[in-house]
Parts: sequence; C-alpha cells; structure tokens
Amino acid sequence: MEGMCKIFFGLIIVLPLIAKQVSATQHVVGGSQGWKESVDLNSWASAQTFKVGDQLVFKYSSGLHSVVELGSETAYKNCDLGTSLDSKNTGNDVVKLNKVGTRYFACGTLGHCDQGMKMKITTVAGNAPSTPASDSDTSAAAAFFPRSFPTFLLFSPLLILYFLL
Repeated sequence: MEGMCKIFFGLIIVLPLIAKQVSATQHVVGGSQGWKESVDLNSWASAQTFKVGDQLVFKYSSGLHSVVELGSETAYKNCDLGTSLDSKNTGNDVVKLNKVGTRYFACGTLGHCDQGMKMKITTVAGNAPSTPASDSDTSAAAAFFPRSFPTFLLFSPLLILYFLL
C-alpha cells in the first residue's frame, strides 16, 4: 500500500511535466523544403502561429547556408549581418521561442539575405494556438498525445488509482 502511494505521488509530479512538453510545437522553417533560397520564407512564416515555448527548426545543407539572428528590423531590412545576435551553422539548428515579440533571421552566406533568404516571425503568448509547419509533427510526444488531446485526461489514471487505494 505504501509503495502504491509513492507511485501515485510520483505520477502527480511527472505528468504535468509531460503535459507541458506536449504543448510545444516544433516548426520546421520553410516546411518540407526547409531553409532555402527558393522558399518564400515570409509567406511560410505568416501562415504560422508561433507561441512562447515553441521551437524553430532550421534544416539546410551545412556549409551552403547558415542561420543568423538579427537584432532589429533595420538590420533585417538592410541585411546587416554584422549586427547579429546569434549564428548557427549545423544544418539542423533549433531556436527556442522563449518570449513574446518579433525576431529576425537571415542566411549568413554572402548574398543570400539580399536574395530574400530571410524571415521575420512574431511570437505570441503561450495561450494562442500554434500551427505546425506541416501535418507531420516532429516531436516524439506528439505521436502519443496529439495537439488536440485534452491534458486533463492524463490525470484520469491517477484518479482511478486514487479511488482504488
């Protein structure tokens, strides 16, 4: 009986953490085409809803492209890569959206930003609905708990266990 109580209270602690992870969305930038010059990245971005807790995943050919985060709209409009806040170049880069506001990204390869390989996104509060880049969500949790899954149902086994004890 004492062991069951420990399991019960352990689940009470773990399940809310799982529910929080399920609520985040990974947005593959550019959808199935990825981070490329041929993709209209701003059109792609405007069709998405980005919220605090979500992630941007930049997929591209390493060595051909990179991801540079710019600090202002002026830097974004002028492709001023010299004022970058961050730079990534692995070909599979993840950027966490941890606050509300507008962020600016561009390719760091010479000339690519000027050719339109840049994107502006706006992150909203965590209670707004997210829209993933495609029908297939890349997070493992989403395979078990779809975005529409009511998180209170995660606690149903706990309630049953509680009443059985």
